[in-house]
Amino acid sequence: MQLNLKNPIIFFDLETTGVDPAKDRIVEISMVKVMPDGAREVKTRRINPETPIPAAAAAIHHITDDDVRDCPKFREIARSLAQYIEGCDLGGFNSIKFDMPLLAEEFLRAGVDVDLKRHRMIDVQNIFHKMEQRTLVAAYKFYCNKTLDEAHSAEADTLATYEVLLAQLDRYPDDLKNDVDFLADFSTHSQFADYAGRIVYDDKRVERFNFGKHKGRSVAEVFRTEPSYYSWIMDGDFPQYTKKVVTEIRLREAALNLSGGAAAKK
Repeated sequence: MQLNLKNPIIFFDLETTGVDPAKDRIVEISMVKVMPDGAREVKTRRINPETPIPAAAAAIHHITDDDVRDCPKFREIARSLAQYIEGCDLGGFNSIKFDMPLLAEEFLRAGVDVDLKRHRMIDVQNIFHKMEQRTLVAAYKFYCNKTLDEAHSAEADTLATYEVLLAQLDRYPDDLKNDVDFLADFSTHSQFADYAGRIVYDDKRVERFNFGKHKGRSVAEVFRTEPSYYSWIMDGDFPQYTKKVVTEIRLREAALNLSGGAAAKK
């Protein structure tokens, strides 16, 4: 089985200092770039997170402070990484909930404006959970009949994810299409406006809060009736990407109000 691709697709996996996109940092990124003709390129790079790696995290991925002491910082590779993924679709395992939010935060902290929402994203875990309800280790055994001996090694996990997707396409030919658009839609649970799931789209593509006292209400409506709520979010411990999304909504609504006022004066 070979993926039917219009664009190159990059399967990627992150090893990090923890699981909070707003606070934690990347210590290793591994990417498998698959071209439309099936050729593939593997790149793995360790990154100095500029903060101590907690023992609990190191116990999982076995990367210590000494291992990354002389490695580049994310801000030093951010622009080249952005160029590398430009024009590519993306794939991963649990990437919509974890890897994409954390990567987006790192780009924002580095001052590199990358709109990851423009990339189609296939989350192989979501396909797996819809079909079989297992973990990556079990998925690799179930679909590929192989043992993932180096689980939590970014490169091993990334390569296994790519192999699992190919095996899924072979196993479910009647349910899955060998098409990135279909697979990205199929592997996405909800339509989040931000990666943290704090802002969601309704069926009319209106952004609504998905948490707190205003859950279910239009973000624009809340900002009109309670302007201080925007400041509360911006001052709070929210991911930078969530703050970016609500700022864009606020600026969009302000522009609409200005244009509406100008039209009323004519």
